[in-house]
Amino acid sequence: MAVDYLKVAQASDLQGRDRFLYRALEILPAALSGGTLVALTLLSWLKPAGVAYFIIVFDVYWLLLVLFLILHLISAYRALTKNKTINWQAKCQAISGWQEVCHLVILPVYNESKDIITASLRALIDDGYPADKLTVVLAVEERAGEEQMHSCRRIESEFKDKFGYWLLTVHPDGIAGELKGKGANQAWAARAAQKEIIDKAGIDYAKILVSVFDVDTVVGGGYFWRLTHAFLTVPDPHRSSYQPIPVYHNNLWEAPWFARVSAYSNTFWQMMQQVREEKLATYSSHSMTWQALVDIDFWATNMVSEDSRIFWHCFCHYRGRYRVEPLYFPVSMDACMDKNKWKTIGNLYKQQRRWGWGAENLPYLIFNVSKRWQTIDKKNALGRILVQLYGFHAWATNAIIIGVIGWLPLFVGGENFNATVLSGNLPFITRTLMTLAMAGLVLSAVISMFLLPRRPARYGIGKTAVMVMQWIFLPIIIIVFGALPALEAQVRLALGGKWRLGFWVTPKER
Repeated sequence: MAVDYLKVAQASDLQGRDRFLYRALEILPAALSGGTLVALTLLSWLKPAGVAYFIIVFDVYWLLLVLFLILHLISAYRALTKNKTINWQAKCQAISGWQEVCHLVILPVYNESKDIITASLRALIDDGYPADKLTVVLAVEERAGEEQMHSCRRIESEFKDKFGYWLLTVHPDGIAGELKGKGANQAWAARAAQKEIIDKAGIDYAKILVSVFDVDTVVGGGYFWRLTHAFLTVPDPHRSSYQPIPVYHNNLWEAPWFARVSAYSNTFWQMMQQVREEKLATYSSHSMTWQALVDIDFWATNMVSEDSRIFWHCFCHYRGRYRVEPLYFPVSMDACMDKNKWKTIGNLYKQQRRWGWGAENLPYLIFNVSKRWQTIDKKNALGRILVQLYGFHAWATNAIIIGVIGWLPLFVGGENFNATVLSGNLPFITRTLMTLAMAGLVLSAVISMFLLPRRPARYGIGKTAVMVMQWIFLPIIIIVFGALPALEAQVRLALGGKWRLGFWVTPKER
């Protein structure tokens, strides 16, 4: 039986040389990241002067990178604020045929509360787009239990008549070959919508946009008008996904400071990625065309990182001729928060580790590009591979190199090194360069205040001051909730077997 390489999730899905190659590629991210950290640690002892020079050069590179990213963040912020003021409804209605565009919204549900689900549904109604052009699929996991099913049926009775079409689906538990995660649930829901709604109503596949939202996603400000306008105006709409900017405003004032800093850091990263379209892949809540989804036979049902895998699946299926259109438009989601701070710390680490598990897309991308080498857009494919290699390596190593390894030569370099001028100058040079790089931290604090939702009446001005001061802890946050979980995810990918991560649903509290 022929193997569909685009549906491969791990090396064990393959045989022979393919399996060996894929397994080697699974080891690659950890080998690069771990090898870098181990080599620098050993050389700090064996060749401290060489490492010291490397650290100085690396700090200069980091400073230049921060300045480069600052420009991108400012550009993205300007585009975001501009797009929020535009009347996208008027722009759409000036284009003939906008009425033919239909929207399918899939909301995967596991253990989320009724309040969270209904808030998302009300936001769909209040967004301003004609609700009769929205088809909503509430996709519930059978393993969520009867209590959750009863809750979703009550939600259905409240909302089913408020949209053009409504469908409540139940994804059976224990289907052979599936991983317990969103991808399998979404694929089940999409196929049900195809059978029960789209094909029965004879809706043109080419006119349908699918928005797959985490169930805490709250749209607003005319998101569907903005999305429709993008679909109607981009050069190749059916070879594009559409990515909003996630802002974690639903519970931002209530979340602990470390969760807020982590959430905003992710928002800023996604904003900068929108400027650098060659680096942009789908993430979390996003939209794509139904035709593309059907062409690739829906989401893979054996994946953890289904939100980004769907892009790489399309990218390889269309031989490199697929892209993500940045919307420069926000959707609001929940920052990580649980019933107490200690649970939130654990959950935030697990959430970041799950995001770091996106490294599983690296072997998938390299392997499938190699299988399509004769027909794929080589320049685009190689560029994407290098961007992904660099990105996951930097995620797992940069903060550790600057914050930890950069000081090792002073402690393990020995008396001979500590007697040199270089040893005496290293702390001064490092502190000076990192102080200059703090410009990025200051800008982050400023932009976060511009983006911050209105302060709830129950909080005083002191809470706003905390929102600014929390940014001084960013260097710690990017190590503890950035580099370490990313590195662990890569090591788990390299080890394989029982060490592989399954899908973990982040608990949501408001």
